[in-house]
Amino acid sequence: MPHTATGPLHASILTLLAEQKIPLTTNEIALALHLDHGQLSALHKTLVSLVEQRQIDKRGKRYAPAAKGEQVRATLDLTAKGFGFAVPEGQQAKGGKDVFIAPHHLGGASHGDTILVALTGSARGRREGRVIEVVNRAVTRLCGLFTASSGGGFVTPDDERLPYTVTIPRGGDLGARDGMAVVAEILDYGSERQGPSGRIVEILGDARTVGVQIRMAIIQAGLRDTFPPEVEAEAAALHAVHEGDEGRVDLRHLPHVTIDGETARDFDDAICVEGANDGFVLYVSIADVSHYVCPGSAIDREAYLRGTSVYLPDRVLPMLPERLSNDLCSLVPDQDRPAFTAILRFDAQGRRIGEKYCRSLIKSRCRFTYTTVNQLLYLRDQATRTSHADLAPMLELAGKLTALLKKRRIERGSLEFNIPEPEVTLDRERVSAISLAERNQAHLLIEDCMLAANEAVAETLAKARRPVLYRIHERPDPAKLETFTDAAKALGLVLPRSEVDPAWFTQVIRQARNTPAEYIVNNLLLRTMQQARYSPENVGHFGLAAAYYLHFTSPIRRYPDLVAHRVLQAWLVQQDQEGVPLLPDKKQDLTEAGLHLSQCERKAIDIERNVHARCSALFLLDRVGEDFGAIISGVTAFGLYVTLDESYISGMVPVTTMNDDYYLHDSRRYRLIGETSNRMYQLGDRVRVRLDHVDLAARRLSFSLAAQPAVKPRENADN
Repeated sequence: MPHTATGPLHASILTLLAEQKIPLTTNEIALALHLDHGQLSALHKTLVSLVEQRQIDKRGKRYAPAAKGEQVRATLDLTAKGFGFAVPEGQQAKGGKDVFIAPHHLGGASHGDTILVALTGSARGRREGRVIEVVNRAVTRLCGLFTASSGGGFVTPDDERLPYTVTIPRGGDLGARDGMAVVAEILDYGSERQGPSGRIVEILGDARTVGVQIRMAIIQAGLRDTFPPEVEAEAAALHAVHEGDEGRVDLRHLPHVTIDGETARDFDDAICVEGANDGFVLYVSIADVSHYVCPGSAIDREAYLRGTSVYLPDRVLPMLPERLSNDLCSLVPDQDRPAFTAILRFDAQGRRIGEKYCRSLIKSRCRFTYTTVNQLLYLRDQATRTSHADLAPMLELAGKLTALLKKRRIERGSLEFNIPEPEVTLDRERVSAISLAERNQAHLLIEDCMLAANEAVAETLAKARRPVLYRIHERPDPAKLETFTDAAKALGLVLPRSEVDPAWFTQVIRQARNTPAEYIVNNLLLRTMQQARYSPENVGHFGLAAAYYLHFTSPIRRYPDLVAHRVLQAWLVQQDQEGVPLLPDKKQDLTEAGLHLSQCERKAIDIERNVHARCSALFLLDRVGEDFGAIISGVTAFGLYVTLDESYISGMVPVTTMNDDYYLHDSRRYRLIGETSNRMYQLGDRVRVRLDHVDLAARRLSFSLAAQPAVKPRENADN
């Protein structure tokens, strides 16, 4: 006889599942409730409803009562493969353990959403859970490609981590043509059975153009490319400082200079070096942003929200409005500018023997480029030296001092990575070139001046016990270090047997210098390192082998530097630290600020990589079939990762294209070995590859091997 429960069907299901020791399938539930064939449709609908209401869990094809365990609030980091990781609040920048969320436990949540997660257990040392509530949607607007249909169309998100398409009903397409890049607004998030729907709010244009691709990356990252009206109005009302006020030291007599790249527009640091009987005096004068940006102001709130400026090939997304970043705060030549100056004394060996700080008024004598200073100081170009004869002696002193500073820094174990940085060159709406960015000794001169100032300020404030945001860099993760040592041995390096400290890494870098493996070794070492972050707890900086370090020298483009200025000024005037506002909101503390600003930095790095990948795909879009020289930069069971010579663009050679043999993966030695031919492809090998396919939407480049290497003698696997 069919089941005739006195209550509704969902109550019968809940009672049944509560009595079971194991989850049940739909058929098992129907059998236990004595349901006939005509009631199966109602059963399916009720089960879906109970799952959506979080009253029961769906585990694969089985159902069980909803878990009642520990719950955490978290942010969902969804992968392109469909599963995700819930990062509990407060752990985003600490490297805390996240929670694995299987695809069938996402509960309709999407990438970036704030979620409530019920912990269900653990596996392989990682907690697992299921989403029981979407607290806040991260994505309300998205960019993607529009596909037109008779009923309207749909938008395929540009972000692989969004595993759905957005249905656009007729009348909501804004006149977009098929294949166009668009921005869509989600009006209804749908359910697990039916995806979201919405409308098109902006047509971006042809996705094969640089400007559209960069705009898509900005939207995907959720960054703001304009300032709110109240911020612009506040900036417009500011007045330039032309005279020294009380407490500001007049340093306009000193021959300060700025040294930056050719395309730089915001000059936030200037230097001057004087000789002294016992050594040198270094003046590092930094734009006094804190004079203009008061805590809690509209500009301050927006700057904190952004956290950092973002530099892209065709534009800058500045932390501060242009009125400040390119005008009032920028240390342009021949203009009086308020600054914060670190005056550092060094002996003849480059040891710091004194430091003092002051708010100042300076006037830059010249806007040098790295190229010009390199020609003047290091290439000894006579024409350049003659045209800058008045400033050459000061720059000579700067060169001598920074050479000593660098020598001392390297001796203590500071790591000197040599990783080429590719630079994208644009010609209107096309990528005309991707090449290695020039880096010369003038870059290192300025870096050493800035490092000296950052260390001095950090040590001063630490010893004064003034709370501030330090730039900390913790020791490498042991598991990643073990992976690196395996790879280094595969490349033929003989690793030091000493303690693994900064000096150990320095020895490894030196051993690889000027060898074919240098690029690979430096990249692998960088991946071994922890990410540097901001924190009020000073644990030192491993990569610099520095006990004290913070960011002080770039307040135009980094908010932590602005915090350091505010703390230093309060200490100089002996203001009680409890009454010093450092952040936009008095309720915020430095721990919270450190987490937020570290996340802003990660987001900036991510979008810069995203844009580079887009530009790389555009650059090679019309070069399918061409051959390139490359180096094998990674080896997996499913293929070889390669990095192209000259452009340093990365792509993949799938093992499925290596059809001359069946290749076995030797994970210990990072190589693929042909089972029959004994042909070997190993990490660090040079190869010729042919571009087979460019997937612009996914930013993936697929190659095949254009030539086969000579067969290498096979080593015994136990060696």
